Amino acid sequence: MRFGVAVYPGSNCDYDTYRVIRDILKEDVEFINYRETDIDKFDCIILPGGFSFGDYLRPGTLASHTPLTNTLKDFAKKGKLIIGICNGFQILTEAHLLPGALMPNVNGKFVCKPQYLRVENTDTPFTNQCKNGQVLNIPIAHHDGNYFVDEDTLKEMEDNGQILLRYCDKNGNITEEANPNGSLKNIAGITNKDKNVFGLMPHPERASEGILGSTDGLYILKSILNSV
Repeated sequence: MRFGVAVYPGSNCDYDTYRVIRDILKEDVEFINYRETDIDKFDCIILPGGFSFGDYLRPGTLASHTPLTNTLKDFAKKGKLIIGICNGFQILTEAHLLPGALMPNVNGKFVCKPQYLRVENTDTPFTNQCKNGQVLNIPIAHHDGNYFVDEDTLKEMEDNGQILLRYCDKNGNITEEANPNGSLKNIAGITNKDKNVFGLMPHPERASEGILGSTDGLYILKSILNSV
């Protein structure tokens, strides 16, 4: 399988993601410059975390108008896989590849900590190695992770199984106390209707080796391999 890792000015998790794919998953991977438009050779493209274009205007806004991001729209229509992590999630919503928006955390602070997540749907390319209701421990690191979407779209997403991850406590309970940023319904990760575009605020690449404290991120990354 061939992965591409997008590189925007201000990306800071691109090398982390690249290393995990190359050294842990042992798969082919290349960096993709934000000006690039020739991406057909890739099976999955990852938009990594960071502060693309310095988060000017809104996080992900400027990156959503780059040649690479515009090309991703056709890439997604072909059924190929896209995953946006943290800032990548923000880019995908700004580009309207995913519904909703990421707003500043309700406490107004940058939050960086390990976070429990409950898997809500395993019938996707990104969660097929998980069990329904499984609790994962994957770090978060963001200032604008407060997910919001209108009520009609939320109902449609719930009916379609587009909500894949929710913030929870260690026992899998979805509570206000377990919500680190104020996201609607504790939402931490979603897909598009076709379930080939996935955005999540937690960083699976930071939970892929035991030395980092958790390997739960591999459930997501290995699900991608299993889907192909």
